[in-house]
Amino acid sequence: MSETDLIPGQDLIPAPLSVEYRGSAPGYASLDERTTLDAGPGTESTARWLRTTLGAATGLPFADGAGPCAIRLRISEETARERGPEGYRLSVDDSTADGSVGGAAVVIEGGGPAGVFWGAQTLRQLLGPDAYRRAPVREEAWSLPPITIEDAPRFGWRGLLLDVARHFTPKDDVLRYLDLLAAHKLNVFHFHLTDDQGWRIEIKRHPRLTEVGAWRARTKWGHRASPLWNETPHGGYYTQDDIREIVAYAAERHLTVVPEIDVPGHSQAAIAAYPELGNTDVVDTSALTVWDTWGVNPNVLAPTDAVLRFYEGVFEEVLDLFPAATSPFVHVGGDECPKDQWRRSPTAQARIEELGLADENELQSWFVRHFDRWLAERGRRLIGWDEILEGGLAPGAAVSSWRGYAGGVAAAEAGHDVVMCPEQHVYLDHRQAPGDDEPMPIGYVRTLEDVYRFEPVPPSLPPEAAAHVLGTQANVWTEVMENRARVDYQVFPRLAAFAEVAWSALPAPAERDFADFERRVTVHYRRLDALGVDHRPPAGPRPWQRRPGAAGRPIDGTPPNV
Repeated sequence: MSETDLIPGQDLIPAPLSVEYRGSAPGYASLDERTTLDAGPGTESTARWLRTTLGAATGLPFADGAGPCAIRLRISEETARERGPEGYRLSVDDSTADGSVGGAAVVIEGGGPAGVFWGAQTLRQLLGPDAYRRAPVREEAWSLPPITIEDAPRFGWRGLLLDVARHFTPKDDVLRYLDLLAAHKLNVFHFHLTDDQGWRIEIKRHPRLTEVGAWRARTKWGHRASPLWNETPHGGYYTQDDIREIVAYAAERHLTVVPEIDVPGHSQAAIAAYPELGNTDVVDTSALTVWDTWGVNPNVLAPTDAVLRFYEGVFEEVLDLFPAATSPFVHVGGDECPKDQWRRSPTAQARIEELGLADENELQSWFVRHFDRWLAERGRRLIGWDEILEGGLAPGAAVSSWRGYAGGVAAAEAGHDVVMCPEQHVYLDHRQAPGDDEPMPIGYVRTLEDVYRFEPVPPSLPPEAAAHVLGTQANVWTEVMENRARVDYQVFPRLAAFAEVAWSALPAPAERDFADFERRVTVHYRRLDALGVDHRPPAGPRPWQRRPGAAGRPIDGTPPNV
C-alpha cells in the first residue's frame, strides 16, 4: 500500500486501539464555516487549543455553540470506566439529515480532560498534514471519514528528556518541543536544567548560579576526544517567569514537567559559581570554571550541612515554580558521581564516620535520602537515575533506569516505581545509521526499526514487579547537538516510533508490523515538514545536516540487552 492509498484513520501515529469505518465512501464529511465548537465542562483547555491551532491551519472560526455541524467535547464517565482518564472515543458523522455530503459532526468523549485533548490530537491527524500548518494553504474542504476510534494509552508515563544544560535551548524552542510531544501523545517533559556545563534556571537567593554558572567560555566540538573547539562563548538561562510560562504551556497540553537539578555529581557549574559547594579540602574550587568539555566530571558537591541548606533553598524556589499539580516528581540526578574526592576528603570521611556509614556509596545514599525526605514532607516524590540504588534506595524514591534494564528490574522487584529509559535502546543522541555521513556519530546504531521494537517491560519481570513500571522515556543529551536543527535531526522520526511503543498496545517486539509503521510514517514525514521539523530523511542526512571532520564516538555491534 502506498502513501496515497492510505485513507484518513489508516495513517495514525501512535496506532489507536480500534478504528471502525461506517459506509463505503470515506472522506465525505467536512469541517467548514458552519462548524462550531461545543465544549462541555472540563474541556476548556482543549477548546482553546482547537480554536488557536486548528483554527489557524484551517482558517475556520470555530464559533462557540451547539448544532448539527459541531465539534462536541465531553468528559464521559463511561469512557473513564472503560479506558481511564487518558482514554477517548472519537466519532465523525455526516450531520445532514438526508445523508448527502455535508458538514461533519465530531464527538470527542474523554475519560478526563487529558483524554479529550488526545482525541483532539487524533482529529488533527485525520484532517491531514496541512492541519499542522500555521495558516491555510488550500481552499478545498477539510474532509473527514465517517469513523469511530476507541483509544487509550498503555503507559501513564510517556516521556522525553531534553538536556538544555550542555547546549542551551531558548524558551520558544522549549515551547515548540512541548507542542511536538503533545502531537505524539507523549505526556511527560523531563527538563534537565543543570549540569557541569551550565546552570539554566534563575534562583533568586543564589544569583551567581546564572550570573556565572549559565555561561562557559568555549565548547568542545564533537566527542570529548575531538581536538576541535568552538571558541564562541555559550550560555543562557530561563528566568523564573520563563519557567512559569513553560509550566503553564505544558499544563494546557496535559503534560507533566519533571524538573531536574543534578546532585551530588554533575555540579561543576554550581561549584564554579559558589566554590564553597565543592570539596575545598582536596581541590582549589575557586579555580574551577563552568566546564567546557564532556564526560564524567570529578568535581562533586561536598557532603556538608551547608551544602544541604544551599540546595534546600534551590529546591524551595524550584517547587514554587513547578507546582505539584504539574510536577509531582522532582528529579535529583544522582548519576555519575565519582567518589575520589570524598575518599581523599577529611570532611567527607568524618561525615561517613559520624553517620556510621560503610563507604562513599552509602554517603551518596545519605545525600539522596535527605532530599527524598525533604521533598516528601512537601508533597513531592523524588526520582533519580539508577545509581541512587547504590548504597540503599530511599523508601519513596522512583528510579529512571538508564544504564540498561537491570537497575529498573532491581528497583521494581524491591517495590519501587520505575521509568524505563535504557541507553542501549532509547537514547536518541545515539546515531541512526552506520554511514560515515551521520553527524557526530555517538553510540550504537539505533534505527527507526530498532526503536519501534523496543519493549519497556522485560518479559522476565514478574507481574507484581511489572506493575511498578510507570512507563518509558526517550532521552536527548545535547553534547553534540548545538542547535534546534541538530536536536530535530536526532529526535525525528524516531520519536514517532517511540511514541507508538509508549502509547499503543503492540505485540511482542519480533511480531510488530514495522512495514505498516513505515507506510504510516511516510504520511508523518509530511506532518513533520508542515511543523518545520528538520528530521532525518529516510535516505540519510542532507548535505547541511552533516558535520564533516567532527569526531563522534561510534560503537559497533549490537548493544547489550542488560
